[in-house]
Amino acid sequence: MTADMLSQEISLLLPEILLAGGAMVLLMLGVFMEGERATRLVYTLSILALIGAALLALFGTGGEGTAFGGAFVFDPLAKFSKVAIALVAALTLTLALPYLDKEKLLKIEYPILAILAATGMGMMVSANDLISMYMGIELQSLALYVLAAFNRDSLRASEAGLKYFVLGALSSGLLLYGASLVYGFTGATGFEEIAQAVAAGPTVGLTFGLVFVICGLAFKVSAAPFHMWTPDVYEGAPTPVTAFFATAPKFAAIVLLARILVEPFGGMIDQWRDVVWMIAALSMGVGAFGALTQTNIKRLLAYSSISNMGYALVAIASGSQTGLWALLVFMSLYMVGVVGAFGAVLSMRTKEGMVENISDLAGLAQRNPGLGWSITALMFSIGGLPFMVGFFGKFFVIYSAVQADLIILSVLAVLFSVVSAAYYLRVVKVMWFDSSDIEFVPSAMSIYWVTRMAGLATVLLLPVLGWLVYRAFSVGLATF
Repeated sequence: MTADMLSQEISLLLPEILLAGGAMVLLMLGVFMEGERATRLVYTLSILALIGAALLALFGTGGEGTAFGGAFVFDPLAKFSKVAIALVAALTLTLALPYLDKEKLLKIEYPILAILAATGMGMMVSANDLISMYMGIELQSLALYVLAAFNRDSLRASEAGLKYFVLGALSSGLLLYGASLVYGFTGATGFEEIAQAVAAGPTVGLTFGLVFVICGLAFKVSAAPFHMWTPDVYEGAPTPVTAFFATAPKFAAIVLLARILVEPFGGMIDQWRDVVWMIAALSMGVGAFGALTQTNIKRLLAYSSISNMGYALVAIASGSQTGLWALLVFMSLYMVGVVGAFGAVLSMRTKEGMVENISDLAGLAQRNPGLGWSITALMFSIGGLPFMVGFFGKFFVIYSAVQADLIILSVLAVLFSVVSAAYYLRVVKVMWFDSSDIEFVPSAMSIYWVTRMAGLATVLLLPVLGWLVYRAFSVGLATF
């Protein structure tokens, strides 16, 4: 390998190199500089490192290509995904700082673990080989296990961390077993070589391996019936950790699943489409009906995430470029709404501490109209109610399914969306029409602005999405 080729390959990994190197430097900085001021500096530099990684992914990699014998790929899908992951991780770190400060959890390990998890996510969306895929997943997962139990003095957080670790290890085992079957029946780990083997004719063993891979990744995105850990982990983990779990890791895992199914296993669409179809339908149903009885806002958002991952799987089930495009639009809008929603949860602080029950929101819209309107817009958007940005995300997903002749799945998506609207509207009803004596203390400026800007984005992005709808119908999605 020449120096120019090595330089080109390294340039493709610049975002991951920045994050991994930054994590090491910040760890040393935190060790040798003691005190709260040093800790806050580590948090600030961590946010800047994530923003820098997003800029490098956008402008600094020197073009598309593959590295390390084709194990790592940098293409438009990877570029978009890395920018989204890094920016959302930066936003969740911004939300975390004031919360961790008040809860006496302000430690240097938190942002460093978040950066390492983001590094793993970057590897996941660029994986072009079963080995690099698994390395990325484990780098992400090991950091997330620690974050789930970051508040070690909390019994709920410790329980959440243990559940996440045990079930995460199970999902990794399923994934690794599936990957070993794929390797055994194709003799290759690279996605391009696997695609060639699939084109020559899929075997029963290869189909079994693919099913195990799908199940392993379904755990990572908390799709039903592999969702058991989600409500308890969301409720027990510190709220900023939950906000992180609900956004960037899910985005990375769903993009990885889409890449695996469409690229190396695109020739087996008849085999995997029915599996994804069933998981998508079950996820939408479990999420929609499971959330109806929830009284804790974090558990409600957990079931909401299960339901929304079902919609993401609908886009993947279409097995087309249209579906992939719809997936990216849907997941991007979903992350905007969820970051804002958890910002709202972090605003639910009284003089006695944090509260998380939906009933605690009673009368909020009268006492704090700005926060009330923001939460209303965010709930409507996440729920996909008409004329909010989340509605357009679901519209594109269902449109891609209809194009792929998945009519029954499209009808189920619409019906479950109507059911899920009930629990989002319940939150809005409690805020605007119920009364309570609970008074929230003013939230930190970072939480205030992230929540308001996310709520505002659900309105300001409407013209952009309207233009996309026009393009979709008048020009055709193939032009994107």
